[in-house]
Amino acid sequence: MKFNVSSSDLNQGLSAVIGAVPTKATLPILETILFESEEGRLKLSATDLEISIIEYIDAEIEEEGAVAVPARRLLETLRQLPDINVFFEVDETQNVRFRTDKGNYKLVGEESDEFPEIPDMKEGVTLSTDTKLVQKAIGKTMFAVSTDDLRPAMMGVYFDIGGEESKFVATDGHRLVKFVNKNLTSEQPLNFIVPDKALNLVNKALDGGDCDMTVSNDHAQFKSGNTIIITRLINEQYPNYESVIPRDNDKELLIDKNQMLATVRRVSVFSSTTTRQIRLQLGSDKLTIRAEDLDMSSEAKETIACEYDSGEMEIGFNAKYLADVLNNVDGEEAKFEFSSPNRAGIVKPAEAEEGEEMLMLVMPVMLNSYA
Repeated sequence: MKFNVSSSDLNQGLSAVIGAVPTKATLPILETILFESEEGRLKLSATDLEISIIEYIDAEIEEEGAVAVPARRLLETLRQLPDINVFFEVDETQNVRFRTDKGNYKLVGEESDEFPEIPDMKEGVTLSTDTKLVQKAIGKTMFAVSTDDLRPAMMGVYFDIGGEESKFVATDGHRLVKFVNKNLTSEQPLNFIVPDKALNLVNKALDGGDCDMTVSNDHAQFKSGNTIIITRLINEQYPNYESVIPRDNDKELLIDKNQMLATVRRVSVFSSTTTRQIRLQLGSDKLTIRAEDLDMSSEAKETIACEYDSGEMEIGFNAKYLADVLNNVDGEEAKFEFSSPNRAGIVKPAEAEEGEEMLMLVMPVMLNSYA
């Protein structure tokens, strides 16, 4: 195999696929990136057996072929080079020699036949959508994905794509988020769970423009421009999330999102480092946020204006969970819906964007008894 390529193009391509290369692999071949010539371009592939990333880059192919190259050493070398041409040559014993006008380098590659097979997605159902739509749905739900190995179904985002709308759901048992978009639909209903690591890579590696999403029984593929990401799906039953969303929260509070977020963050500094508990005291057109750490004899209290005309109520939340939810509210105002101190609170943007709905739920914590 023989080719030459721009160092910046190759660096960009390697940076796109390196996310699928494990830092500590059980199989040495997984620490490599597969270089292949295909239709006059260079095809780079990386996999950790769960997630695979493919990137196509322009190159001058003099001799076709394939070789698996140690990923991180090559990438670290290219990162230190200016934008110059790099000439590669691979011999029969898989020695990879590359040169620039700066110097000569050699790496020992692996046989391309040893590289794991990338899943074939030809049999899946394909939907054409917009990359930014998918990335927004991921960005709005990722914060609530569970890290609990004992509940694998909740360790990803649930995609529920129907004929009229798509729902994207994530929950860790303490928070739940449901993001609805009416611009992504499918004649054939699809529902599947995508692991959080794969979604992080979709957010980082895809550049924008059109996105083709292909779903099979075991895998999902996201293709945009020259980049393809394929992930194994979580084959578990997603919990019945609709059953935990309260339908009778009749106490409504409207508040400046940024002001409340800043207040929660300030007051939470004085909360217990164990529970992170803060309490919200709802009164007529005012909200008082309090925290206390009995062990450290510290406390804080702030009152901010809001729109609220229901009965007085006090409810406790984990400060981090509440801040995460507020941070994901679009627009300037957040709308809270409460029922009682032991029922989940619902948070929404005061004004939803056209074609979208956003609903977040935060479970309350039991208040301790300080006055």
